[in-house]
Amino acid sequence: MSLSISSDGREFWNRKYREAPGSWNEPDSFLLNAFSQYIRPQYPEGGTALDFAGGAGRNAIWLAQQGWNVTLIDISETGVEQARKKAGPLMSNVRFVVDDLARFRAPLTPFDLVMTFFYLDRQIFPEIIQAIRPGGLLIYKTLTLEQQKLEGGPKDPAHLLASGELLQLAKGLHVLHYREEIAKKATAELVARRDT
Repeated sequence: MSLSISSDGREFWNRKYREAPGSWNEPDSFLLNAFSQYIRPQYPEGGTALDFAGGAGRNAIWLAQQGWNVTLIDISETGVEQARKKAGPLMSNVRFVVDDLARFRAPLTPFDLVMTFFYLDRQIFPEIIQAIRPGGLLIYKTLTLEQQKLEGGPKDPAHLLASGELLQLAKGLHVLHYREEIAKKATAELVARRDT
């Protein structure tokens, strides 16, 4: 995965991680639920995972604690450095990559699991799917257009899903779970399996 870095996006996220380094510690509750319901039953011995836009490693490190080998990729070297420091004894289970996600291409060796939280780039969604091995899982959660009505978060439609759009982006995958909800944030979440 050799990509070039977009300096504007990188600096934005570097600043976010520098300003609130303690905000990125707890794994997303959707990952915990998806792990117990879908991931562990299919992979009781663990496997390989890609944490796409993994930032400071909150999800990657938790998954490594469950015995998985995880590749964390993010544009922010500040976020990735925070993840390295947090990994501690799990360093050997996590591979850290700083790269421009907008130019992501699926690796030759696909993963058992690909997870993406709060990142949306429609152009590379097919590459994300290609990064999942046949039989592997996609865990995806991000904001919807309903977020525009709530406080905080991005308001640019380029970074927000329309209702049902995530299902369209994941077309061809076997959907195991899908939900859209409006709570503190407006989100869509998906668990899907790549059958072929």
